[in-house]
Amino acid sequence: MMRYDEDYSYLYNDTNKTWYQSLKYVGLSPNIYPFLSIGSDVREEFDAFNNEDWGKFNAGKDNFYLQRYDVHTDWHLNNTFRFFFQLRSALENGRPNGPRPIDEDQLNIQNLFIDAKVWRTGNDSLIIRAGRQELNYGAGRLISVREGPNVRLYFNGIKFMYVARNLTIDGFAMEADNVRPGIFDNQNSMQINLWGIYSTRNLQGNNNADFYYIGDRRDSAIYNEGKGNEIRHTIGSRLWKNNNGFVYDIEAAYQFGSFNNGRISAWTASFDLGYIFGDLKSHPAFGLRNDYISGDDKQGDGQLQTFDPIYPKGGYFGFDPQIGPVNLIDVHPYGSLFILPKVSFLWDVVFNWRYSLQDGIYRPSGTFNLTGVGSDKRYIGTDYLAKISYVINPFINMDFGIQYFVTGAYIDSEIANHKNAVETNSRVSFKF
Repeated sequence: MMRYDEDYSYLYNDTNKTWYQSLKYVGLSPNIYPFLSIGSDVREEFDAFNNEDWGKFNAGKDNFYLQRYDVHTDWHLNNTFRFFFQLRSALENGRPNGPRPIDEDQLNIQNLFIDAKVWRTGNDSLIIRAGRQELNYGAGRLISVREGPNVRLYFNGIKFMYVARNLTIDGFAMEADNVRPGIFDNQNSMQINLWGIYSTRNLQGNNNADFYYIGDRRDSAIYNEGKGNEIRHTIGSRLWKNNNGFVYDIEAAYQFGSFNNGRISAWTASFDLGYIFGDLKSHPAFGLRNDYISGDDKQGDGQLQTFDPIYPKGGYFGFDPQIGPVNLIDVHPYGSLFILPKVSFLWDVVFNWRYSLQDGIYRPSGTFNLTGVGSDKRYIGTDYLAKISYVINPFINMDFGIQYFVTGAYIDSEIANHKNAVETNSRVSFKF
């Protein structure tokens, strides 16, 4: 998913490179260094939506076409310095209300950074990365590159990466641009608004532990409580295993800080347990996930208990979900299997409740959507999802998904002419 993680130096001594491998490793001298690598991605997507936002703004059909193109080059100058550059174009056509912020950014520089390996001994190294870069940590619940939507996230700043045999520690200080839909017109925020430390420790038996601290600053943040400036600190941990057999992903985080003149105190806990039958031909997998995400205790008191997912992955619940990970309790059974060697089938059912009746519901990005103070109803609705993926070859894959959202008592009480929502998503991706 992160193209800058690819390393083709192993092709140096290969005298029988294919034409593809000759582009992935372009030697610039008789030695292994310097060399460069060239790559590209193309994604074509058609979305058909009936009753987006349950008919709140636009009951009826809402069909649109999304395109994403990028090209990158990766220069390994020597064993110490490396330069990575990536251009990306994200386009939208046909949406009646125009592109959402996640749909269109006609042309931008997505990655432009230099790596310097400033220290190395044995299996340990320290790398400094400076410039524009994508970030993705853990399960993507708090900091994600946001692969699902058409526009991926990026940041400007500096990152320190310590790598050992069973341990990685990243420290970062970043600035998030304000994304605009035009050509090279994204606006620099001119302030550090994301900083932190994220570590991953590999334990015995494919078990892993993450520990992190994340700082986040937002001007004019909007919640059911109101609008204001906030500085928020998040401390959390994650235990996970995702290889074969019994798998799990358990994460908890607590947030504190200030919102206007009030105090922030928010939290989340997620439990994801499953089993992968890797020895069976179809590799069936089944799991159950349960999330608890706090909402505001009392609207209008100046204090804030609403959890902020910071920069979450867009597909938190499905490929284009209606509900975001704020003020939420969900129960989420899911499963997958290969119905053919290259064709997989995935299904999900998500039951959604409001955590606090004094708070509303939020979009997948974490932005405010519907107020909740006027309703004593807790149940938001049920989302049914299914997806078929076909891997044609290592370069091309196709996906088709459908989801059906049945509104619950809360949506019914807040939207006068509420409608159940249906969406289909068809996607073809090419990776070079």
